[in-house]
Amino acid sequence: MTISPKTMLQSAALIAGATALVLTLAACTPTAEQTAGASSTQQAGSGLPSTHIHGLTVSGDTSQVLLATHDGLFDVTKQPASKIGGTNDLMGFTAGKDAGVFYASGHPGEGSDLPNPLGLVKSVDGGKTWEQLSRQGESDFHALTATKSGIVAFDGTLRTSPDGKAWKTVTADFAPAALAGHPDSDTVLATTPEGIQRSTNGGTTWTPVKSGPVIQFAAFAHPAEAAGVEPDGTVHYSADAGATWTRKGRIDGQVLAIAAVKGADGSPWIWAATADGIVVSTDGGTTFRPSDAS
Repeated sequence: MTISPKTMLQSAALIAGATALVLTLAACTPTAEQTAGASSTQQAGSGLPSTHIHGLTVSGDTSQVLLATHDGLFDVTKQPASKIGGTNDLMGFTAGKDAGVFYASGHPGEGSDLPNPLGLVKSVDGGKTWEQLSRQGESDFHALTATKSGIVAFDGTLRTSPDGKAWKTVTADFAPAALAGHPDSDTVLATTPEGIQRSTNGGTTWTPVKSGPVIQFAAFAHPAEAAGVEPDGTVHYSADAGATWTRKGRIDGQVLAIAAVKGADGSPWIWAATADGIVVSTDGGTTFRPSDAS
């Protein structure tokens, strides 16, 4: 059988995308950090407070831009960036429904009295202090998101919890590189090397989005609107909570994390932390410019 050059290029692109997604799941031990070339281990560019960026969140009410990093949580709304709370390696990070509420996981930093791994911890004061909820010493949730009905998280096993304390194991044949949800919805997206997996019941059951792109990062701007970014920076937009997708623009540079909110004009605004700084799109992902936060 003769394989056309076009087919070979398509196959190579798919393999490259899948490889990048797999690498994002690498553990944060020194050996893994040296061998993995994905988001959590990239050298940050000028304006970013840490070399390891694990999460990005933006407040739709205050426009506060926060980075969850290997060295703790930082407010990068203004420069220079200001550190919030202690030093912990926030491998997993997501915002809750109420202002100032965050959930995180990872490893304690130097001087911290928290257990290793952190399990699931919660802050109600914008990240200044953290309460231990569950699975301390057991789980390092690299993928984590909040939904209307609770928490969805992945520590090598996909799990759901209504309160962050009691957990149920989810039967799934995929390992998510990232999880994306919205506190006002039970739709959850999981990015995988084979494509997007989608749940409409808070992570209990999943179905593949067969016509969707292979994306590395995903974020909801609104319960019905989502953004996704491929390993090469190509941006996609969904107006139906991830069921179908439209290709938009492209982000230059290695993308480390993304966030999205509903803009004042009704368009989704998309932020991305890259190796060169933070960029933002105010036209639904068509064009990006350097953010004032970078």
